[in-house]
Amino acid sequence: MMLRPEGSYDALTDGFTWRIPPRLNMARQACFDWLKEPDRLAIIDLSGDRRDDVTYGQLAAMARGLAAHLAGQGVARGDRVAVLRAQDPWTAAAHLAIWSLGAISLPLFKLFGPDALSVRLGDSGARHAVTDVEGVRLLRDLGVTAHVPEVLHLADADLSPVDTGAEDPAVLIYTSGTTGAPKGALHAHRVLTGHLPGVEMSHDRLGQRGDVIWTPADWAWIGGLFDVLMPGLALGVPVVAARLPKFTPEAAREVIRAGGVRNVFFPPTALKMLKAADLALPGLRSVASGGEPLGAEMLDWGRRAFGLQINEFYGQTECNMIASSAGSLFPSRPGCIGKPVPGHELAVLGPDGPLGEGIEGDIAVRRGSASMMLGYWNRPEATAESVRGDWMLTGDRGLWEQGYLRFVGREDDVITSAGYRIGPAEIEDCLLRHPAVALAAVIGVPDPERTERVCAHVVLKDGQAVTEADLQSHVRTRLSAHLVPREIHFETALPMTVTGKIIRKELKRRANPKGPVA
Repeated sequence: MMLRPEGSYDALTDGFTWRIPPRLNMARQACFDWLKEPDRLAIIDLSGDRRDDVTYGQLAAMARGLAAHLAGQGVARGDRVAVLRAQDPWTAAAHLAIWSLGAISLPLFKLFGPDALSVRLGDSGARHAVTDVEGVRLLRDLGVTAHVPEVLHLADADLSPVDTGAEDPAVLIYTSGTTGAPKGALHAHRVLTGHLPGVEMSHDRLGQRGDVIWTPADWAWIGGLFDVLMPGLALGVPVVAARLPKFTPEAAREVIRAGGVRNVFFPPTALKMLKAADLALPGLRSVASGGEPLGAEMLDWGRRAFGLQINEFYGQTECNMIASSAGSLFPSRPGCIGKPVPGHELAVLGPDGPLGEGIEGDIAVRRGSASMMLGYWNRPEATAESVRGDWMLTGDRGLWEQGYLRFVGREDDVITSAGYRIGPAEIEDCLLRHPAVALAAVIGVPDPERTERVCAHVVLKDGQAVTEADLQSHVRTRLSAHLVPREIHFETALPMTVTGKIIRKELKRRANPKGPVA
């Protein structure tokens, strides 16, 4: 474990130092170092028709055989190799095999269409992909050689991971591209170590006896791959693999039961669906969430549904797991993400440097954080734009509130209305407190008098009805008159990224189809 098994938040932070050896390979860290206990449970596979338990010994053998095959096909150090699979043991083995060769893995989402795959494969220069039978059809005509482990005759191989440095490139993860063309964040072998303190903290010291972790988030994204899969393996915590064609509260409950899950990372959208279904899931030891602020109403519901505090965490593809809540260390503060994770120094920046308590600015993380990217692939200009002095800018706005980080919104999501700067999260949380509302998204639309006016898009729960005036009154009485949406649109669904984040930019485009969208 990166965090000591006891101590207060202040003690953990003050006494924390990164323990990153100069020579490091993530395949060894996540799997091969555990071969002293080859029968230890690594993955609980629920992706098929029955449960299959995969030990570290078996996982290492899978990775070694696949690595030998890829090496025989010419894959060498520094080559990019795509992984286009859902949650299953071969997905984990593929990344381990690629890293053990000193190559760079490129996780890809199974629901991508040909255009999205072509952009990422073309930009990365990947010429090989580890996939499944279905993935072969997706990759056809895209210029890559597809390798399906299940149909290959993989020989036993006594391969050990090659010698790599902690700063050597290991994984290339593309952003979801909601604000332009997707950019590839290139990470080094130290990125797994950089995630561990935040993963441990958000799960109230993950690694306790009996812990078993799962997420419905796809392992193609940094949230699934480095918030759950690889940290679980590195910490010796069994990871559940479950291929859900579609997330439903009932399916989640069955996975938790069948896998003996005690620790879950639920994206905010999944939590909102659970809340809308009023489904309680007792017996969990920790529930973490990240991607968008949850708000007081969701946190209150979580205490009732899970019997514990949902720990929110914060980060992004470029530098992840840098702030978190932790119910075992300090109480949550509604509207705030949490506190900086040990090892990551955060600031709220103004034009002249870090700002004090209560002043809104740009959220930034000091360079040197172990989970920080090496840079954007083939985009030195974009990399330079993300840095201000010793700080990497997140593109988010926030402020400090009694030592907690309050998230205001993406820089381009903050609404300027009648002289007020308004973050959408607070209004969305208020709307979600209304018993008829299932989902809510708030944007600013151009207004000749106010610069922008507050506009809300809501999805109602099945069988519920409510008027625009009712919701406006709900916000006015609970927040403030200047935060009341001037218009409310009732939707059947909201535009979402594949990782479950609301695409506010698409809502802005719909509101102003002929004008520019910030």
